[in-house]
Amino acid sequence: MTTTAAEPRAAAPARSRPAPPAAPRWWADAAGVAAGASLLVVTALWVGNRGLQDLGGAWPDGVSSLGRLTGLLASDLLLLQVLLMARVPLVERAFGQDRLARWHRWTGFTSFHLMLAHVVLITVGYAGAAHANVVGELWDLVVDYPGMLLAAAGTLLLVLVVATSMRAARRRLRYESWHLLHLYAYLGAGLALPHQIWTGTDFIGSAWSRAYWWTLYAAAAGAVVVYRIGLPAWRNWRHRLVVDRVVREGPGLTTVYLRGRDLERLPVRAGQFFQWRFLDGPGWSRAHPYSLSATPHTGVLRITVKDLGDGSARLAGLRPGTRALIEGPYGRLTGEHYTGGQVVMLGCGIGVTPLLALLGELPYAPGRATLVYRARSEADLVFRSELDWLARHRGVRVVYLLGPRARAESWLPAPAAGLTDAEALYRLVPHIAAADVYLCGPDAWTAAARAAAREAGTAPGRIHTEQFAW
Repeated sequence: MTTTAAEPRAAAPARSRPAPPAAPRWWADAAGVAAGASLLVVTALWVGNRGLQDLGGAWPDGVSSLGRLTGLLASDLLLLQVLLMARVPLVERAFGQDRLARWHRWTGFTSFHLMLAHVVLITVGYAGAAHANVVGELWDLVVDYPGMLLAAAGTLLLVLVVATSMRAARRRLRYESWHLLHLYAYLGAGLALPHQIWTGTDFIGSAWSRAYWWTLYAAAAGAVVVYRIGLPAWRNWRHRLVVDRVVREGPGLTTVYLRGRDLERLPVRAGQFFQWRFLDGPGWSRAHPYSLSATPHTGVLRITVKDLGDGSARLAGLRPGTRALIEGPYGRLTGEHYTGGQVVMLGCGIGVTPLLALLGELPYAPGRATLVYRARSEADLVFRSELDWLARHRGVRVVYLLGPRARAESWLPAPAAGLTDAEALYRLVPHIAAADVYLCGPDAWTAAARAAAREAGTAPGRIHTEQFAW
């Protein structure tokens, strides 16, 4: 463990505007209630359309009724899944994109399994009622019923998306390839749902059902159009970001400075990230998530990127004047609910960059902030001079933990292998239980650091993380 000792390279910039207002805490509750209510509404509409009566009738009717219910729930979850990742500001600010991504994944797999159950149950129920062969009945359903060919094509696309979302498949895919394949989920959803409008008993038989489903379809489609297309297009037109200069911070590490119009009006907080596209040639259409590595201020944005693939490696070759397109800002690794008191930040590798931005923005008193910076070696440390400036002018205590990992499940370096994770954290920061704790780094490291903070007495609501696993 060492502390800062170098001379500053650049002083941290001062804020020229207040941060955006904090998101009301009730937003998360309202969004959760709305999602749960949608499933209750679907079930109630199924009951109102003789779902329970048919379930208690002859076995083919009962199987078909259960198939209707699984199909309705699958459709509802599929549309909720679209809404989860539609970048709706209320939802993004209430939950954070990493949590939404986990729920999106869980909702997607649940919807997919319910959809498969729907196909099987409907086919078996119809075959039983017609005293027909199950395979033949499936063929007749796909070929003869309105919208079923589209539904079959949509189902195949959703199968492709689900298959490439499994962990084993994702480990074999580049982020760029996975992201492109994942966009087929929108097409799959668009093709899979129309058959419900044309042939679904629970759609054509009830005015209430039609009103509900059309409202949900419109909300999902409108959210995508407005927040995935419209809002980013407006912000890019308004702010017109371009590369100002590119700085090589070290081997495989690049910092990009950007300027634009009216950046003081961009509603971004320190700790947040954007999805970035740089118009520098082929591959520009694939977006990458990069956090701001400096406190947002008038006229300049800064990102610092480690070379982890084709998209990040090409940043080193950007030329001044290159146009940049953004989506965002996203993320909850911010100080919007910070009310004062002790601040502890634990960063590993390139994960220190959003923490550096936060250290410039949070209104902590001198001596009330501690940064624990984990890296393999001295050469891997970045922005030493800015950390020195913060140490001298804002009283930040900076602690470097250098060396290889002590063990796979630990956040500590090898020199501290004799201590437990929580014990080491308590020794470094005795007031950890009373602090707001901000964590950023690789997934396994962040999970270990979070567990150590919990064991050391920090309340879960005061531990703030943002992870970018896909």
